[in-house]
Amino acid sequence: MELLLWLWSQLRSCGNNLPTLGIALTVFALLFDFLKRRKSWSRYPPGPTSLPFIGTMLQIDFHNPHRSFTQLSKKYGNVFSLQNCWSNLIVLNGFKAVKEALVQKSEDFADRPYFPIYEHLGYGENSEGVLLARYGHAWKEQRRFALSTLRNFGMGKKSLEQRVTEEAGFLCSAICSEQGRPFDPHFLINNAVSNVICSLVYSERFDYDNKKFQRLLHLVEQALKEEGGFLPQLLLVVPWLLRIPGVPQSVFRAQKEVLDFTDELVKEHRMTWNPTQKRDFTDAFLQEIETAKEHAGTSFSDNNLRLVTVDLFTAGTETTSTTLRWALLYMLLHPDIQCKVHEEIDKVIGRDRSPKMEDQANMPYTNAVIHETQRYGDIVPAGLPHMTYRDTELQGYFIPKGTTVITNLSSVLKDETVWEKPHQFYPEHFLDADGQFVKREAFLPFSAGSEKRETHHLLHMEAESLFTPTCA
Repeated sequence: MELLLWLWSQLRSCGNNLPTLGIALTVFALLFDFLKRRKSWSRYPPGPTSLPFIGTMLQIDFHNPHRSFTQLSKKYGNVFSLQNCWSNLIVLNGFKAVKEALVQKSEDFADRPYFPIYEHLGYGENSEGVLLARYGHAWKEQRRFALSTLRNFGMGKKSLEQRVTEEAGFLCSAICSEQGRPFDPHFLINNAVSNVICSLVYSERFDYDNKKFQRLLHLVEQALKEEGGFLPQLLLVVPWLLRIPGVPQSVFRAQKEVLDFTDELVKEHRMTWNPTQKRDFTDAFLQEIETAKEHAGTSFSDNNLRLVTVDLFTAGTETTSTTLRWALLYMLLHPDIQCKVHEEIDKVIGRDRSPKMEDQANMPYTNAVIHETQRYGDIVPAGLPHMTYRDTELQGYFIPKGTTVITNLSSVLKDETVWEKPHQFYPEHFLDADGQFVKREAFLPFSAGSEKRETHHLLHMEAESLFTPTCA
């Protein structure tokens, strides 16, 4: 403090002496930067050298951050620190570190960091959706409502199985209509998976040639790519740049259009809404909005409805669609595995009926292939960022409250101390000596622990289990 006061006095005495003033300002800025990033805590995780102002940003490949994290872990260990400008980050690698954080100390790591770049999309207090919501009343309220409501509308029940089977039939017909010609199945699969989610959220499905819905699917994919762009990453660590006119409008344009599309669907629902009849998730949410009008501090609002439904739509669609596309690729690359899956499907299901959820128990090899697809495919390699809810310790290191924590899920799925052949597509990872399916503890393709945002996880696990054998 005394040094800062001295520097301030020197700045005032510089007057019009520009060279001296420039030097003093530089020293002041460097000292301020040093004090801002100084870590006074003992036993803080080690990490690479932090440069003035930019921190360790140059050491991270923002297009493939999980690969950078894996490389840095070889030098600094499975728990290391990074510095994005003045923001402290902790990166967790390997099964043991991630399990300790997300399972054994789940509440300590249950929070989410605050993202001011999303404010112009409508995110704020009590309006944060589910996936990015801070750990507290609003998140607990929305998570509890989402899970109970989705189950009421069929998740985990026969009714959803029928919807998935019906949609898989439409998908197979669309594929057969190509008559053996080369084609890209990307958006056909996206459309099919999205329709299952839409049937729960909006009680509606969209034909594969629906131009408006095709536009939405492209926007969703574009929105996910926007997240990894340089400008959003820069604004995450230097949020004051959002004050520059025009900057907020230049980021997340696709996400804004996705929200606008959601607004249209909600508007249509309101026009036909009958409070005595709940057709879908949206109707149930509208009823909660009416009920909650007399209660202060509720998270049920028109704005949160659009954010929650977008969370369900985008997360539930992308994870399942990506899994199915990886599965197709791996079946092409491994014809021997494809033959074994086909033999099991013919043996258990045959060719005269559609698959059922109960068939899964009798199809250990197919089940193992689906799980190995998610393990080897790295569906969500870095996961969503967490934040410490309180001061805590991990692997012997001290991590203060409010620290952003990145879980390198890719390092868990490729952990050489856990998996027999981590860098190969090897379905036997999920089979015991008798050929029966075994779910491994280190299988964490999305997250783990009581904090897990499991709504979309449950949705896609059920959908993909039926889609895969139906279209085989």
